[in-house]
Amino acid sequence: MNSMKIRRIAIAVAAAVALPFSLAACSDSGNDTKAAAPTTAAAETTREAGTPSEAPVTDDQPFGPACAGVPKEGAGSFDGMAKDPVATAASNNPALSTLVTAVKKAGLVDTLNNAENITVFAPTNDAFAKIPKADLDKVLADKATLTKILTYHVVGQKLTPKQLENGSFETLQKGMITTTGSGESYKVNDTANVVCGNVKTANANVYIIDTVLMPQ
Repeated sequence: MNSMKIRRIAIAVAAAVALPFSLAACSDSGNDTKAAAPTTAAAETTREAGTPSEAPVTDDQPFGPACAGVPKEGAGSFDGMAKDPVATAASNNPALSTLVTAVKKAGLVDTLNNAENITVFAPTNDAFAKIPKADLDKVLADKATLTKILTYHVVGQKLTPKQLENGSFETLQKGMITTTGSGESYKVNDTANVVCGNVKTANANVYIIDTVLMPQ
């Protein structure tokens, strides 16, 4: 009997000792499951947060301080200009009216509208205003000189902002222009600033500049 009692006591003690370990094991298992959930959620959050940074950078958007003055809608807006060839598109932008007048006097409207895949560095009205009026009137009256100046503003390929960072390009006038800069700040021939760049028309990329370029 004593032996049997001792054996029963030993079994009871063993069971009592084992129980806490079993409960602890169950408890740890539950904690592991709960701990995994935040990790998964954090991973999802990280992936979602990282998604925008993975979007490719494009050269599709106009940039520069003068872009704010472009009409928001209508033929003179960015969307409107994109539908028309370059001379027509420029005629719908009030800031380019002097340039449009010059293009008409030089007889270049059809030349520019019918060209394919060109870049136009388009001086604003303020750019032309930097030229003394007597000199400007003289140039506007001289078709040959005017044609040389205007075609010096045209490159026979569509240039992206990236290409302007350190570029040298032949113009339709056969002279060369140079471009420098980065981001949203570019210069042409170290004299003209791009004030509204990468404007799309049906057949051209347009970079509006604040100074008239003069061929050598």
